[in-house]
Amino acid sequence: MSVRRLADESVQPKSFAFSEENAGWAQKRIALYPEGREQSAVIPLLMRAQEQDGWVSRAAIETIADMLGMAYIRVLEVATFYNQFQLQPVGTRAHIQVCGTTPCMLRGAEDLRAICQKHIHPEPHHLNDDGTMSWEEVECAGACVNAPMITIGFDTYEDLTPERFEEILFAFRDGKGDTIPAGPQNGRRFSAPLTGQTTLLDTVAAQPAGGAAASGAGDDPKAVRPGRKSQIGEEAAPAINSPAPDEAKASVAEAEAEKDDATGPVGRKPDQAMREGATGAESGAIDGTAKSASDRKSPSGKSKGE
Repeated sequence: MSVRRLADESVQPKSFAFSEENAGWAQKRIALYPEGREQSAVIPLLMRAQEQDGWVSRAAIETIADMLGMAYIRVLEVATFYNQFQLQPVGTRAHIQVCGTTPCMLRGAEDLRAICQKHIHPEPHHLNDDGTMSWEEVECAGACVNAPMITIGFDTYEDLTPERFEEILFAFRDGKGDTIPAGPQNGRRFSAPLTGQTTLLDTVAAQPAGGAAASGAGDDPKAVRPGRKSQIGEEAAPAINSPAPDEAKASVAEAEAEKDDATGPVGRKPDQAMREGATGAESGAIDGTAKSASDRKSPSGKSKGE
């Protein structure tokens, strides 16, 4: 894990204040927690400060600490622990997080990182010449099956090639990031196979007014409902062909006979593997000193049956 420290004092603002809208939001957020537990709002407030200014400054940390009645070091501990918080200025148009964990690395993350080094800055957490772009490498961003991928703001851009990534980077650099659709960039839908969906192909259309009964399919479990592509086969869904009501019930005599078969020839209960009353502790089966039922004494000193 890399060491996370606050930005140099030369770039730290002298003060921080929430905007009027964000200040009202912060007070409502704090009020959600019980009295004496207001400090639980520290992460939401830090995130709001970052959304407002793009990064978390020393002044923002101290202001939030004062709002929550916390020591400065406690808020600093939170801000430096979670790498979702940017502790130095980031690009005004985009801060690109390149996932470098194993699946993305195997699928070309190093090429994406090289593009960031070429077009933004050779080192992460540095701004480009006009301050509009910055980048860093992060751990798993949670879309491994669509590797390689990047995160910008709250959106992910997946299934990237170096060429497509350059197009995305240039679009954000030129202020046209809103023209880039988030998600897979190769035509894939979410994480479905490139060749198209292969499962859950049978869809059920909305039932007409009155539900299944109105369509006449409510009484027949095998009936094909509106919008169904194909009827479910017996082998695919054997439970549909349940026994007829008169076949599903067994007589008392049949049930008793099955019970007798289950208990075995000695009349033992299914869950009673040893002789009646035995716990195993008093048995001498191991050393050959087992006692008969008449020899075993109860706690009162009497034999069983006395």
